[in-house]
Amino acid sequence: QACGLVKNLALMCYITVGTPAEPIVDFMIQRNMEVLEEFEPQVTPNATKVFVNGVWVGIHRDPSHLVTTMQNLRRRNMISHEVSLIRDIREREFKIFTDTGRVCRPLFVIDNDPKSENSGGLVLNKEHIRKLEADKDLPTDMAPEERREQ
Repeated sequence: QACGLVKNLALMCYITVGTPAEPIVDFMIQRNMEVLEEFEPQVTPNATKVFVNGVWVGIHRDPSHLVTTMQNLRRRNMISHEVSLIRDIREREFKIFTDTGRVCRPLFVIDNDPKSENSGGLVLNKEHIRKLEADKDLPTDMAPEERREQ
């Protein structure tokens, strides 16, 4: 009995083409990530391990701030939307994947700020949809700066 799983996978998912990991590692080092070579487990036993594409690259003492910063960079399109960010609180690990060949799907972002009037609701709104539709109408050869002005 066909149930549409193959079709849904083809319509909703995409395969990553990969992005360089070095700029992300450099950015995290600037944001107080200690590289593995300088890590002393006796000094910071509760630090969170940071992995990039499965390789342990360092540790961070304030993982919630690092994760929030990385998510904001991705949402502002300063790092590729294909970069996967995974925080495992129980294992004290933060995993970042930038490699090729991963199956990705879109996710909806929920507003978790209890002070927000939209708390518990989607961050996506009609204004975002309108901007996406307007972006389709712009010429494809237009410079990114000109697109932002429009």
